[in-house]
Amino acid sequence: MNIHDPIHGPVPDEDLDPAETAEWLDALAAVVRAGGEARGRFLLRQLEEQAQELGILAHVQPYSSHRNTIPLERQPPYPGDLALEERITALVRWNALAMVVRANQAYGELGGHIASFASAAEIFETGFNHFFRGADAPGGGDLVFFQPHSAPGVYARAYLEGRLDEARLANYRQETGGQGLSSYPHPWLMPDFWQFPTGSMGIGPISAVYQARFMRYLAHRGLLDTSTRHVWGVFGDGEMDEPESLAGLSLAAREGLDNLTFIVNCNLQRLDGPVRGNGRIIEELESIFTGAGWNVIKVLWGSDWDALFARDTHHALLRRFASTVDGEYQTLGANDGAYNKSHFFDLDPELRALVSHMSFEEIDGLKRGGHDLRKLHAAMHAARQHAGQPTVILAKTKKGYGMGGAGESRNTAHQQKKLDVDALRAFRDRFALPLTDEDLAEMRFHRPAEGSRELEYLRERRAALGGALPARRSEAAALAVPPLAAWARFALEADGKAMSSTVAFTRMLSGLLRDRTLGPRIVPIVADEARTFGMAALFRQIGIYSPHGQLYEPEDAGSMLSYREARDGQLLEEGITEAGAMSSWVAAATSYSTHGLAMLPFYIYYSIFGFQRVGDLIWAAADQRARGFLIGATAGRTTLSGEGLQHQDGSSQLVAATVPNCRAWDPAFAYELAVIAADGMRRMLDAREDVFYYLTVANENHAQPSMPAGVEDDILRGMYRFARHAPKKARGRVHLCGSGSLLPEAVAAAEMLAADWGIASEVWSVTSWSELARDAREAERSARLHPGEDAPVSHLRRCIADDAPVVAVSDWVRAVPQLIAAYLPNRFHALGTDGFGRSDRRSALRDFFEVDRRHIVMAAIHALVERGDLDAKLQAEAIARYGIDAEAPPPWTR
Repeated sequence: MNIHDPIHGPVPDEDLDPAETAEWLDALAAVVRAGGEARGRFLLRQLEEQAQELGILAHVQPYSSHRNTIPLERQPPYPGDLALEERITALVRWNALAMVVRANQAYGELGGHIASFASAAEIFETGFNHFFRGADAPGGGDLVFFQPHSAPGVYARAYLEGRLDEARLANYRQETGGQGLSSYPHPWLMPDFWQFPTGSMGIGPISAVYQARFMRYLAHRGLLDTSTRHVWGVFGDGEMDEPESLAGLSLAAREGLDNLTFIVNCNLQRLDGPVRGNGRIIEELESIFTGAGWNVIKVLWGSDWDALFARDTHHALLRRFASTVDGEYQTLGANDGAYNKSHFFDLDPELRALVSHMSFEEIDGLKRGGHDLRKLHAAMHAARQHAGQPTVILAKTKKGYGMGGAGESRNTAHQQKKLDVDALRAFRDRFALPLTDEDLAEMRFHRPAEGSRELEYLRERRAALGGALPARRSEAAALAVPPLAAWARFALEADGKAMSSTVAFTRMLSGLLRDRTLGPRIVPIVADEARTFGMAALFRQIGIYSPHGQLYEPEDAGSMLSYREARDGQLLEEGITEAGAMSSWVAAATSYSTHGLAMLPFYIYYSIFGFQRVGDLIWAAADQRARGFLIGATAGRTTLSGEGLQHQDGSSQLVAATVPNCRAWDPAFAYELAVIAADGMRRMLDAREDVFYYLTVANENHAQPSMPAGVEDDILRGMYRFARHAPKKARGRVHLCGSGSLLPEAVAAAEMLAADWGIASEVWSVTSWSELARDAREAERSARLHPGEDAPVSHLRRCIADDAPVVAVSDWVRAVPQLIAAYLPNRFHALGTDGFGRSDRRSALRDFFEVDRRHIVMAAIHALVERGDLDAKLQAEAIARYGIDAEAPPPWTR
């Protein structure tokens, strides 16, 4: 039996020769006694380097970081037609370049990127020809995350395959007229092509980790066999600066995700210059990934270097590499063989001797490993075969490879959009492209003739691997939604029972989980604090997912709510990582497309740590057409008493309103929540619409009424009349619109207006400010564009059809209720929680932010005074009567 060392591999756990072991240990102790600790460390370092030479120990600094992980003798035979694949790679590289340059010759404002794909072309081609499995492969296809700036290369290959025609390539970055190509991978814009959006740096790596983990989750729960499928991610070394890029590394290693491979394109450059000009990014990344428990494979030097390494018995190359910083590597890459000989090899007598037989052209032709198909194939093959750990391949490349003086390894490479004719000729000659000078001048795309060996080979390889990539499907079968009463009767018939909407949600979720059809497809997700949300009962009911099961007895094993981990557990409790939990939600919310299996994720998070904390991931989820529920629990700025500035959420409803396919809701009562959740499930699972729902729920207990008859449709339209107060001799009339936890304050204010001032009111429960605004905006547009036709009437105007003043209040910043102000001719007063949050009791917070019932009454009286319905003296009387400090500074200034 062996112990598995995550860095060094299997280690025997028994001593086969104790006497020999004792001799080694005694010898080391004697050396330290005689020569001191420094002598002992020196000997250990020498032993480590010798172990590295023997191939039994990996990742020994400093020299190991600068050699290929897979030695020549362990490199498998190349399975493809190498010369033909190099020709195809050259054609793809040309068409990608032509696409960008041509677009910018016509429209200089379009932008685009050449240099990133130029550095990664061989990486992608190795994957496309030998590893990236399409959806029709036995057992299903792989998931591939493409480096976003390399999108032109992916389009160029699809053009050769016949998936995109020349007109599409000519419309690169020109999408508004239809049939264009998006700048980066965007599933919303190209729903049959791109699978994952990666344009926002850092989103791809963390998403890849959690997609690989979700595949294991599906398999362990017995929902889908994913054993043959793999997740590949091609990312830039500069992208590794993003915290999200590294955020999932420990989880991937902890859970042994050997179905995951990162390929980091180490061209040593960000957008403006070196990644680590004064350091060595490959060394740094190797340390990070090794420390996290990943299998690290380095592809640094191409096949042309093998003979030099074989003759370099004293490791002069490795010593020189270890003392060369990335800024110097970039300068060497930007210059020719003569420069490299004089500024690298000639600096050391042993290196000068190593290359004494080589011409400047031969030195110039020494490739970095990321441009060598054989080296890349060996690395990707090893990654695919490796068991027990995720793998990262660190591939050393040149940014702008092949662009010569116009961009190769230049600081300006990323911004290069145009090349002159001389540069194009040099490009053509370097890659032996079948292009005339006229082809170059016109930037003509090139596709070999039908029946050519190149096109046949392309299609053969993709057919053998299961079809085209990237490709997105959305063929998951519809899923039946259980009747509302089956899981939410308690909410529909609450009869005044007090509870919070957070607890109501948890009870509904528990009921849905018991449904035989839908229940297994639900994926509950929390970052942490499941007990805070009243979800502890789910620990025992459905278990917490762990690929290892539960290897310990929990301290609360005797409790009905004990902590239970299980290999087939359903709840994903991610720990304190909102980005990780959101990435899990995205994986589940896109399962209908990535796996052909509809799942229904509910991510329940604590107050502000959702839309504001991980808004970029939410935007990416929208791009890839996610379907699921985000639950902002303990939401609002005055309901979360005691927590303060960085916890209380007053803005997420506003941010949610900016996401086109997000439907954002702020229900006040349990029955509203139930109706909205049922509608969301119907739209996502039955109608299979590409929408997701955001619901904010609160932890404040208040009386829950039963659902009035006939309000379901209006709940979903965004508002309905909840109450009406009409004194016999009313002195004025107002509309009070409230949402979420502050609707009860509006109800109480209506009663005070009637009792204290004889003012009539209608109280409207606003379930969604953004849905009301969306509907009103569409009605306004229709009227603007169809003159002479009957203008449509928005739901908002059907509800508020008169000219009485409107007072709107919510536990969000004023901009949230003001979403509807422009669509009403009425005098509109918005009350909200603008400013910083702070700790206190709910009543004190509502007084501070001027959103409690007294301030609602004051706003109503003021509106009627402005209108001329009331005498101004009543306003001063009300201020005195309710003890309001009129001289207090506004809350948003404090």
